[in-house]
Amino acid sequence: MAQIAVGGIDLRYSLEGPEGAPVVAFSNSLGATLEMWDALLPALSGRYRTLRYDTRGHGGSGFRDVRTEIADLAGDLAGLLDALGIARAHCVGLSLGGMTVQALACANPERVASATLMATAASLPSEETWGERARTVRTQGTAALVEATLGRWFTPGFLTREPATVAAVRERFVACDPAGYAACCGAIGRMDLRPALPRVTAPTLVIAGRDDPSTPPAKAEEICAGIAQAELVVLPQAAHLLAVERPDAAGSYLRAFLDRCG
Repeated sequence: MAQIAVGGIDLRYSLEGPEGAPVVAFSNSLGATLEMWDALLPALSGRYRTLRYDTRGHGGSGFRDVRTEIADLAGDLAGLLDALGIARAHCVGLSLGGMTVQALACANPERVASATLMATAASLPSEETWGERARTVRTQGTAALVEATLGRWFTPGFLTREPATVAAVRERFVACDPAGYAACCGAIGRMDLRPALPRVTAPTLVIAGRDDPSTPPAKAEEICAGIAQAELVVLPQAAHLLAVERPDAAGSYLRAFLDRCG
């Protein structure tokens, strides 16, 4: 792992894989860290160079407690690519990370070779609901939300079957900077990317979890309706954090998509 300054914020990142290979950049979920992609990476081994980073205010990345918008998070990703000398990347994001990738693909389509959007949305009302969540975290910490969050992130069967994996996710969630988490809540509550989606020119893969209560398949269908080159996959037996719950299936679909994109 390493850190690099982007726009005055230190971002923790990991860059792995063969030099000269196409770069695949991963953006994490709200309340998660770059480790959420660990089990999916073997699907890309040997053919792709993978870049993972912690969103500002998450994991080992810094944060300034200021009003944050999805465009700022997209700017962080673009700035990270710039700092590492990467002109263009295949971009993958889940939940908040998927919103970040959408915003980057809308604002700077030349930077995005392809977009893979997992368990995400172009709009996720309401601002009041997200504001309430932010206030809870600022006063009580992320621990106040962890059990309810895990119940949305994973199916009941996975929670029972994989206690060690769930425990690691819980630990990282509870360790998340409350101010960073709260600021990202505000960004989600104010976000509406739907009018900009037609500006996405990159081939796009949208993956939804059939059992996801946070961003159900209808949200994925809404994204696909706005992007000319979008295809949809709905994974069975998968809730919100599908890259952790179904890394085999998600990784297989991602690898096949990237190989088609060339």
